[in-house]
Amino acid sequence: MTSLSVETLAADAAEPITSAGNAQLGIAVLAGIAVIVLLITVFKLHAFLALTLGSLALGAFAGAPLDKVITSFTAGLGSTVAGVGVLIALGAILGKLLADSGGADQIVDTILARASGRAMPWAMVLIASVIGLPLFFEVGIVLLIPVVLLVAKRGNYSLMRIGIPALAGLSVMHGLIPPHPGPLVAIDALGANLGVTLALGVVVAIPTVIIAGPLFSRYAARWVDIPAPDAMVPQRTSDDLETRPSFAATVSTVLLPVVLMLGKALVDIVVDDPENTVQRVADVVGSPLIALLAAVLVGIFTLGRAAGFTKGRISSTVEKSLAPIAGVLMIVGAGGGFKQTLIDSGVGQMVLDISKDWSIPALLLAWLIAVAIRLATGSATVATISAAGLVAPLAADMSTAHAALLVLAIGAGSLFFSHVNDAGFWLVKEYFGMSVGQTLKTWSVMETIISVVGLGFVLLLSLVL
Repeated sequence: MTSLSVETLAADAAEPITSAGNAQLGIAVLAGIAVIVLLITVFKLHAFLALTLGSLALGAFAGAPLDKVITSFTAGLGSTVAGVGVLIALGAILGKLLADSGGADQIVDTILARASGRAMPWAMVLIASVIGLPLFFEVGIVLLIPVVLLVAKRGNYSLMRIGIPALAGLSVMHGLIPPHPGPLVAIDALGANLGVTLALGVVVAIPTVIIAGPLFSRYAARWVDIPAPDAMVPQRTSDDLETRPSFAATVSTVLLPVVLMLGKALVDIVVDDPENTVQRVADVVGSPLIALLAAVLVGIFTLGRAAGFTKGRISSTVEKSLAPIAGVLMIVGAGGGFKQTLIDSGVGQMVLDISKDWSIPALLLAWLIAVAIRLATGSATVATISAAGLVAPLAADMSTAHAALLVLAIGAGSLFFSHVNDAGFWLVKEYFGMSVGQTLKTWSVMETIISVVGLGFVLLLSLVL
């Protein structure tokens, strides 16, 4: 679910690195994915190495020159790390400050005191949905995971019972609700109305996130009954502290990047003038990098200093926060490399070519095209933009409401069955300490539920609007 810039998407449309036909490309995709799954599940090879070898296998089966395959893989790895890596690092620093200062304990203690056992999954999906509204998926993950793990550990809850609702809230916002990049580009490509799309998106998102989150988490917890991984769970340090940050200061620090990015989104909608000074300032202050960096700097005072930390203790906390994420960062980067190899091989175009002659209703066609591209490339944003470009002519004769529904159908399709070619898959797997099989049975199934249920509600709305 890695978010892509306009420049990256333009690069994706470049000349393919191979001249293989559609049949050979299809076989190459299946072979590449099979190599990754076998290396991880049968040979127990580290996911980073498996993704690297799988990318090379994909290129070999597609008949692409090895040097071009390596270039595609390294470019994808580099762009993913550049786009997500710094955010993961800043999120890890903020999470460590949150944990060591006792701020996370303050949040968890308050949540546990206010919400009962049955209400906890609903509380988590609400928090995740609100936070996920302006955030990229990866940013929301790094902000929410420490709280999810602590709540599961301290409250003795099933990790899936708490984690799935949080992930569902973030994912639904990412795929269906502007100002996320996929929906925004689709709105522009189809000439849809932003306000109508946002309103209908909320209507579709609410029941979808309930079904895929709190309700599905009951079954996910039965299928995968695992504790919160000790390596990722922040330890309870506040018992040894004389003081800890207040609940208000802690929550304000965590929500600071959310507020900054939401402010940017609102300014972009209201002002809509790239040359306007207010919008230019908002674009800088509200960028994920600056917003998280600001939260870290503020957190040094509101969390670290409030807990009585010295300058040396704060420096040590920052240093210790980075080591545990090295493996996660490389795996996520390799997932981005595999995705880029798929795109540069021409797999996305292959799917578009095959789907041109499908004779089915526009909303279902848009969803199916987005599903196919999502499965092939692993990128929700690429799937959204490619599908929107293909079905754009269909929106010309649609009403305002149906054009908005077309955007939502594409967004729902772009979330279908996240698997090994999606960087988000590896991010969730590593943070939750799951195996590939367990991640498929929980995260991947949850994404599929969101996609199918979202389409269902889009089709229902199309009957009454």
